[in-house]
Amino acid sequence: MDRRPRPRHAVAMRRLDLPPLWLLAFGFLAWVIARADPWDLSLGRWTQLPAGLLIGGGLLLILVAVVQMRQHRTAVMPRREASRLVTSGVFRRSRHPIYLGMALVLLGWVLRIDAPLALPLVPLFVWLIERRFVVPEESALALRFPAEFRRYAQATRRWL
Repeated sequence: MDRRPRPRHAVAMRRLDLPPLWLLAFGFLAWVIARADPWDLSLGRWTQLPAGLLIGGGLLLILVAVVQMRQHRTAVMPRREASRLVTSGVFRRSRHPIYLGMALVLLGWVLRIDAPLALPLVPLFVWLIERRFVVPEESALALRFPAEFRRYAQATRRWL
């Protein structure tokens, strides 16, 4: 590992490179797109219930995953070394339930603000999170827990 000191701005930017901040940025961008829609497109009023369920379900999934990680006394924050590999509870269904919850919240938000032009932001958000966080985290877990992570990755999907 490179031990050279990093410039302060690089350290500050790394601290700001967090999934919740990306979620907020994408949510704000969806809101801007909704307000700037020149065609005044709409998904219809039927989306409000699914929007609420997606936002609530996503937040609940995030909360449950964080609680389970805390119970196992392992790192919740990205780029911190995990002390344990959590494979039970919601982690039995998805290797990244927190990121999945964030994607559900974003989709729910896009539906809530009735922004059909912002729908492509959801797969873009998933792609960005996967590239910036999921792949590096899984690489680190594979190095720290080689056999256990290999079995876990074979048995459990990355997202759903």
